[in-house]
This record gives sequence, structure tokens and C-alpha cells, in this order.
Amino acid sequence: MPEMGSPNIGLFEAIYTARSIRRLKPDPVPEELITKILDAATRASSGGNAQGWAFVVVRQPDLRRQLGVIYRKASDIAEAMYAARGRPPHLTEQQFARLMASGKYLWDHIGEAPVLLLPCSHRPVLPAREALPPDVAASWDEEVAYAERIRGASVYPAVQNIILACRGLGLGTVITTNHIRREDEVKALLGIPEDVSTWALMPVGWPIDKFGPLTRRPLKEVVHSDRWGAAWPGN
Repeated sequence: MPEMGSPNIGLFEAIYTARSIRRLKPDPVPEELITKILDAATRASSGGNAQGWAFVVVRQPDLRRQLGVIYRKASDIAEAMYAARGRPPHLTEQQFARLMASGKYLWDHIGEAPVLLLPCSHRPVLPAREALPPDVAASWDEEVAYAERIRGASVYPAVQNIILACRGLGLGTVITTNHIRREDEVKALLGIPEDVSTWALMPVGWPIDKFGPLTRRPLKEVVHSDRWGAAWPGN
């Protein structure tokens, strides 16, 4: 088994080096490490402390293979979207080509990862319209749209905890969402209930490639001070 990463890795070291790892070894991941990662996920915050998340851990080889087939079909759409959108301005041609090659490897091989993890959540339960004060009931449609808009806020913090926990344990992972384009097929394969949504499909395993450091756009390009367009004074 590959050597586990140091449990003493610092928080900021994990943040600054948790590269998206798309190429993984087929070596199995011990169940106790998967449990540790899932426990870290459940330490995240959720709206109203509802903790409405659920996690499907797929290790059975045939199920992983079938998920890989569904994911590859969904990724055909993603590939077309990336090609039509073209290179983001902050990437060089070489960087963009490397990104696309890395993505294509994942699209073709995700089913070979030893663990496929799907963070999910139950749909939020809203109070009956007639139970609300009249002024709130009058904006019911807007409240329903609001509840839908913020659903990810109660599951993506758990996803980030998964990413950091994997990094701390020396495991690689990446958040990918292409499967949502074929979510009905995924849910049918895994018996996921109708009222449960999947938010990511995360391969987990021992990395072939090295972790960070990460390269990101400078803060002056993405941070606004007090008002939009006002430069942040830091670097």
C-alpha cells in the first residue's frame, strides 16, 4: 500500500497544495481512511444545522465501471462545451492544453479509481404556505426559488472538507460534476431516491501525480474593496 501522508500537515499547506488530482493508482484505499474522510465531511456547516447530506461510497468494481460509462457519456457534452468556450484568458495555450488533457484522462478513466464518492443531499422541507405570515406567503414563489438557489451551501462545505482530508492523508481527489447531466442514470444505477440530489462525483485514491503548489490569479484581479471595481490594497 502506498505510504499515507503525514497527519501533521498544516491547514494552509493543505489549502495551498490540494491540487485537483485526476490520475490515481488502482491500489485500494483502507476503509478506515475512507471513514476518516467521511467523518471530516460531516464536520462541515449546513443551513439551519439540518445536516441533510448523505454520501454514497462506491467500491464495487462493476458499479464503478458502469458509473464510468455514464460519466464518459456526460463528459462528451462537457468536452464540447469546453471546446466551444475556448481558452480562459488567464491560461496560456500550453496550460489550457494540459488542462484539457488532464480532464480527458479523468473522463476516460474515472471508473478505474478505487473509490467513487458521491456527496448528496435531501431536498429541503419547506413549511406549508398557509402556515406562513401573509406577507411571507405572498412571496412564496420567491422563497421556493431562494431555497433552491442556496442548496449547495449545505453540501459543498462538506465537499471541501473531503478535499482537505484527502490531502492530509496523502490521497488525491477532485470535485467533478459532469455526471449531473446524466443524473437519472446514476440514481437508477445506485438506487438513490428521487428526492435526493447528487452534487459531485469524486474519485479518491493514491495519486500518480504530485500535489501542488497551486497557481492562481492574483488577488488584485478578483477582490474588490468595499465596492465593486475598487482595488484591494493587498497583493
